[in-house]
Amino acid sequence: MRIGILTGGGDCPGLNAVISSVARRSWDHGHEMVGFTYGWRGVIEDEVVPLGRDEVRGIMREGGTILRSSGDNPAHGGDRPERVMQTIEKHGIDALVVIGGEGTMKGALHMHREHGLPVVGVPKTIDNDLPGTELTVGFDSALAIATEALDRLATTAESHDRVMVCEVMGRTAGWLAMYAGIAGGADVILLPEMDLTVEDAAKIVMKRHHQGRDSSLIVVGEGYEPSSSGGLFDGVTIEHELDAYGYPRLGGVSHHVARAVEQITGFETRVTILGHVQRGGPPTARDRALASRFGFLAADLINDGKFGMLTAQVGREVLPVPLEQTEGDARVIPPDWFPFVRSFMG
Repeated sequence: MRIGILTGGGDCPGLNAVISSVARRSWDHGHEMVGFTYGWRGVIEDEVVPLGRDEVRGIMREGGTILRSSGDNPAHGGDRPERVMQTIEKHGIDALVVIGGEGTMKGALHMHREHGLPVVGVPKTIDNDLPGTELTVGFDSALAIATEALDRLATTAESHDRVMVCEVMGRTAGWLAMYAGIAGGADVILLPEMDLTVEDAAKIVMKRHHQGRDSSLIVVGEGYEPSSSGGLFDGVTIEHELDAYGYPRLGGVSHHVARAVEQITGFETRVTILGHVQRGGPPTARDRALASRFGFLAADLINDGKFGMLTAQVGREVLPVPLEQTEGDARVIPPDWFPFVRSFMG
């Protein structure tokens, strides 16, 4: 068999580990590997590169993706699906491994369902919000980066009796903000899923002040929509530019939170937006291991002719699930977790 592989959407640590694992296991089965550059765009534009032992040697520890990435995918319409199939036929591709998040999987499911493309998906996103799996490649690495940043911000906050607001990624799901906030000892955790106002945050800051603790650490998920019981955001519209594929570019909500908290409490409040630093650098050991398990399973599924599947973490097991499970709303923090989150605040 001749197997193609691509990485789509926003990058994260662990992508190269998936590529390495898929390739190594595919070679065990006697198959050939090729790569498509810049995600689905490479299949649409016929951008193919060889993927041999020299190309994958030593890449497991490297961040980013040797295949590059983009947000394009055939589900965006036009003649993209037809061009994908032309490229697949031209290069004799028998199956395609698609590594990505919600948008990339939407393209994979569309091509499999509507055009019969033999695909297997591998989930990656630092947001950890893809339905169908409890864990995605990249999340653990981003969590480690965010937690280290909070550890550092906590000490400088204490030195100057400041309130520090740290914004982390998480478009509609607060998994990264929640776990980083708990692990990093944040005093306030503002998530897209939870109904907390800036007044709630300010009350915690003031409570700490009355207890003799004049520094506070606030974690904000970038998808949090600032709300105020006192009307501080009346008439305020938070607008986000759209990227080339129509997705809003989030980031900056922490400035609104910081201004409100400072206005209410009178305490100096500073902002740190971690941004793309959460996507970069080498993957953690856990991400390397997860990526390797996902890649191994993906190669076995292809060898067994089981297509239209997603490699998934289900409990303690790595299992195949139907790619259809990636459809629908993002996997967000359920309400019964909220008491758990609140117990760590203050």
